[in-house]
Amino acid sequence: MNIQDIRISGSKLLTQNDVANISTLKFPTRLIFIQTNLLEKELRQNLSLKNVSVSRQIFPFGLKVQVKTRTPIAYGERILNGEKISGFIDKDGIFINKQNVEEIELSRLNIQIFGWKERFKKTLSEILNARDNYEFEIVKITFSPNGFLTLEEKNLKKIFLGFNPNLINYQLQIINALKIQFEKNNFYEKIDSIDITDPSKPKIKVFKP
Repeated sequence: MNIQDIRISGSKLLTQNDVANISTLKFPTRLIFIQTNLLEKELRQNLSLKNVSVSRQIFPFGLKVQVKTRTPIAYGERILNGEKISGFIDKDGIFINKQNVEEIELSRLNIQIFGWKERFKKTLSEILNARDNYEFEIVKITFSPNGFLTLEEKNLKKIFLGFNPNLINYQLQIINALKIQFEKNNFYEKIDSIDITDPSKPKIKVFKP
């Protein structure tokens, strides 16, 4: 088979050339020799896809590639080999390169994430998914080069969470409780920052008159 025998569904951006360029496929090749499991893995990893299904077909002859793309919910930045890379993040905390995102999906992004690394995926996913159950509105998430986590909330402003990812669920509960309490007391304008690196002893810094 040749490159024109690849048929793609599920994405308007993925092309036959993309499939060839980011995989180990070499053309022309015998259809029966294509390792579909390997190709699925290569496409999923290199394109940050949610799911990929690759199958051989005799009629019509060729390779059928069905993909499920990820939906970005935040703008993201990562550092790779000393270079800043711009892209997007989905609800699973996965980084998606700009070229793999359809423009129609970007109109409602209101969160910025800086310092993304592979090891932060689980923490990011917990933060992003917590928005469905809590009252707070996160607008910015920042990981420093050494992994210190800082959030910015629309009303609570800067919130320091620190280095321990195992505390994140407890810390999110505290943020939600503070948000509800401060809303009742109209306390937002007095807040400078909140430190929850030790969730048993939250510290609130207020503006001095």
